Amino acid sequence: MKKLLVVFGLALLGTVTVKSQTSYKAALGLGVDAVNSATFIGATGKYFFTSNHVGQADLGFEDGATMITILYSYHKRFVGAGGLRWYAGAGPSIMLVDNMDNAFALRPHLGLDFKVNGVPFVANFDWRPAIVLSDGNNEVGAFGFGLQFAFN
Repeated sequence: MKKLLVVFGLALLGTVTVKSQTSYKAALGLGVDAVNSATFIGATGKYFFTSNHVGQADLGFEDGATMITILYSYHKRFVGAGGLRWYAGAGPSIMLVDNMDNAFALRPHLGLDFKVNGVPFVANFDWRPAIVLSDGNNEVGAFGFGLQFAFN
């Protein structure tokens, strides 16, 4: 009987397929921006102007600092990987720091976006170095992560 249940279970698993897609129009959620030995956590949102052209806004908070980032991305699907897309783009960041000078940076980024059909969540991860335009040091080891609720 146990062998029959195992065979039945494996047969059932073999027929279940996860179909992935990236067809969502907008997403809102939680974002993490790790830059310059600081981790900014806050709201993030993205909007697809077309199937490939995307705008993203992040508002992150760290002890005594706030970062506002606006990004443009070009998204493209991986062939045969359903819900997985790569993206690249750039945008400005403004870091507002208590009792210090504010910092302005250009943030190129390159990352991955993943959405599974039937699940209303999107996960993304990107490398986003900071090219500081005001006083400060450039940061090559900066990364972003987001978990968002998708809207069609």
